Amino acid sequence: MPFIPHTPDDVQVMLATIGVESVERLFEEIDPELRCQPLKLPEPLEEWQVARLMRQRAARDRSDLCLIGAGSYAHHIPAVVWQMASRGEFYTAYTPYQAEASQGTLQILYEFQTMMAALTGLEASNASMYDGASALAEAILMAVRLQGPGKKRRVLIPATLNRRFLSTVQALVRDLDIELVTLPFNTATGITDPQSLESHRDDGYCALVIPQPNFFGGLEECDALTDIAHQHGALVIGVVNPVALGLLTPPGAWGAKGADIACGEGQPLGAPPSSGGPGFGFMCCRTANVRQLPGRIVGSTVDHHGQRGFVLTLQAREQHIRRSRATSNICSNQGLMTIAAAIHLSLLGPDGLKRIALACHDNATQLLTMLLAIPGVSRVFSQPFFHEVAVRLPTDVTKVLEKLQQRGIAGGYPLARDYPGIDNTLLICTTETLSSEDRERFVATLREVMA
Repeated sequence: MPFIPHTPDDVQVMLATIGVESVERLFEEIDPELRCQPLKLPEPLEEWQVARLMRQRAARDRSDLCLIGAGSYAHHIPAVVWQMASRGEFYTAYTPYQAEASQGTLQILYEFQTMMAALTGLEASNASMYDGASALAEAILMAVRLQGPGKKRRVLIPATLNRRFLSTVQALVRDLDIELVTLPFNTATGITDPQSLESHRDDGYCALVIPQPNFFGGLEECDALTDIAHQHGALVIGVVNPVALGLLTPPGAWGAKGADIACGEGQPLGAPPSSGGPGFGFMCCRTANVRQLPGRIVGSTVDHHGQRGFVLTLQAREQHIRRSRATSNICSNQGLMTIAAAIHLSLLGPDGLKRIALACHDNATQLLTMLLAIPGVSRVFSQPFFHEVAVRLPTDVTKVLEKLQQRGIAGGYPLARDYPGIDNTLLICTTETLSSEDRERFVATLREVMA
């Protein structure tokens, strides 16, 4: 809030009106041990002094060259995206509890769903989830419900999945009698061996998660994995990068029948990294499974006069139906981020998204070629990749990253943080915003700090 209008006298009038002598009394039901202690703030400043202080603090921020991806990606966002998304009717709007009175909001969410369904090759989409990690957790819960009580509540998850996603899934399903089984990856290729599924045939499993691309940037053998899982009677959940879908086969076309559910992090579609957020999760599925799809679903219909209108349909949230029948307690649809994504996608179109995906991949391959020319630098995995690739350095990665940071470069993500044993390895990411000058600067600086 930029301006607080209430004076001490105003506060006393409000307290007298409700019959309370102090603000403190309003919080007396809360145990003192649980309450936040007063902040030790400096003496108050004049408004112009605060503005000057903030300008001084902002001047200390650096715009480093960033080659870190690992789940959050710095793509170009056309200025018009947030110029439109920041309009008051979008920016300050919350959940439309009388949804049909908010036709503008419903229409743009409907358009978002339409584009996401087309992008993933599936028939239905929601709008939307908290983030990609919670979207995967909800997708797993959805798959378990679809399989019914007679199926083993075991879910196979490749070790190549983003560890932040895995942690969230574990937190949300650990008390629901769902067993999560980790599939190892091939240390030469960096992907999941489809034949590793055969060892789980006899034990049974209800769903298989397939990240595409995986955390290492590698492209999993989605067709083979999907077909084997379906042969075993399991459902397939694709965890996908929406920008990569401008170039890669959509999950709805994996194998003979396609994935059953697709989800992921929507941050690459119009949202800046912004120190880790905000983002939003998306989820799509087959029409046959739409009644188990959590979150909001906007539908198109006609009114009494035959004019097109938009409504919330198949409302599966506990705020709308009996709690025992609700598929999710999601109570916020990250609507603003979804709106930004709809504007972003509509500006790009299919051709624009494909060009961006190609530029990301082209930058990554060119940078990899330059890095491999440095003595001692090598690729870790042999599998084709999208816009992230792991390279091994001949020296201590931690020290290299520190020296790069001192020179204004965020040089990549150390894989040993999540995968002990994969030492001195950097996961390096490029997007369409990495110029040839950026590549040359990074490679030259890396040579220098490793010398």
